[in-house]
Amino acid sequence: MTAARLRRAAGLLARLVLAAGLAAALVVGSTVFRIWQVARHDSRPASDAIVVLGSAQYDGRPSDVLRARLEHALALLRSGVAPRIVTVGGSRPGDRYTEAGSGRLWLLGQGVRDDQVVAVGVGDDTLQSMRALGATFGERGWRTAVLVTDPWHALRSERMAEDSGIAAVTSPTRSGPVVRTRETEVRYIARETGALLYYGLFHASPGQERPGPG
Repeated sequence: MTAARLRRAAGLLARLVLAAGLAAALVVGSTVFRIWQVARHDSRPASDAIVVLGSAQYDGRPSDVLRARLEHALALLRSGVAPRIVTVGGSRPGDRYTEAGSGRLWLLGQGVRDDQVVAVGVGDDTLQSMRALGATFGERGWRTAVLVTDPWHALRSERMAEDSGIAAVTSPTRSGPVVRTRETEVRYIARETGALLYYGLFHASPGQERPGPG
């Protein structure tokens, strides 16, 4: 190959690399924007159920992250958004309680009636919990839900719920460790960007996704 051809090939390769880099940057940037946009939106139409996404619990006591979600869901219940709350989330090896179970206990302790709380104690990550939730909704003839989670987790949760057969909107929390500092917000937006892109490509969760603080 002549020097001229080598230069043309190198130039073409450089342009292809640049185009791929710009396309990737556009995809990442648009994903970050959508996460930020949905995080700022609060939807609370009349629905079949309010769904509390799971987070860490300690022997039946909700972590600060989970408690912030439960408090928000309780406020939605009392304002008449839905007639019931569904808590979701499984357990880790050695745990006596599931995340869903500890959330249910906390709500009962706040005066919520037993028939107003359903615990779906399945799932090591959001996708597993959403699939179990979709089965529960199907069995009970429910269709619509308001999802309660942290702002940066709202978009991915909504998409997974919809893929599980639930007509879902989100009402994110505005309190708790995940929204206290700008550094925390940036960290979680970055993590959710990667997780959402991974879900879009493989329709799976990238692994452990429980929040650190709490």
